[in-house]
Amino acid sequence: MLVDTHCHLTFDALLSQLDDVLARAAQAGVDRLITVTTTAEEAAAAAALLPPRPSLFLAAGIHPHEAAHTSPAQRDALARLHREPGELLGSTAGRLVAVGETGLDFHYDFATPAQQEELFRFQLELACECGRPVIIHAREAEQRVCEILGEYPELREKVVFHCYSAGPELTERILAGGWYVSFTGVVTFKNAELIRRSARQVPDDRFMLETDAPFMSPEPVRKQRPCEPALLVHTARLLADLRQQSFEHLAAVTTANAQRFFELS
Repeated sequence: MLVDTHCHLTFDALLSQLDDVLARAAQAGVDRLITVTTTAEEAAAAAALLPPRPSLFLAAGIHPHEAAHTSPAQRDALARLHREPGELLGSTAGRLVAVGETGLDFHYDFATPAQQEELFRFQLELACECGRPVIIHAREAEQRVCEILGEYPELREKVVFHCYSAGPELTERILAGGWYVSFTGVVTFKNAELIRRSARQVPDDRFMLETDAPFMSPEPVRKQRPCEPALLVHTARLLADLRQQSFEHLAAVTTANAQRFFELS
């Protein structure tokens, strides 16, 4: 069995066919999924999906693209969710498993670096307070993200860099920090040799799998839109071959890592 540790099931392309998406995932062996949110409002919408669907878990955060126009009320809503999950989630409160995605994105200019960093620190402090792991978005900002994370030693072993797309040098720094990486279908792309070098480098106990659905369908189904959790199997097969491991071994270790990192029930 596999765990899709990062997908966006509240996006219309998946939400409109959600139960079929989950059925196809289960048929492919993806038996647990974490739907990741990027605003406080999206977190509330995702929470409503949980009760009838025991395979679903929730990560709630505010994306760096939102930093310029996130209000104090929206921050407060995210903080209340993490501090008192029973108020919104009721019996599914235990399925709130992470803060995120959060981080820094210097590729776009939707928010200034200062705005992004302030929002990032707010969420790191919230994660420390609530004892939850953090899902990191880092684009053209990985070194600064590492510098900031280094100020939060209590998050050692509780950080994962999602959609990992960097080379061995940064991978070494992440591993030294006690953090994890998560690979998407990008590792299957023809121009992804640098990422594949990192994928060979990471030890068995420090990486996980994700689709980032509805984005970035893997080879050999790269033209499929939207990407969906069932396609995780293609990424897993490529990584197993790359690491000269059996598919069963790779599935077992990545599932164990996800269970431990996110404390999945």
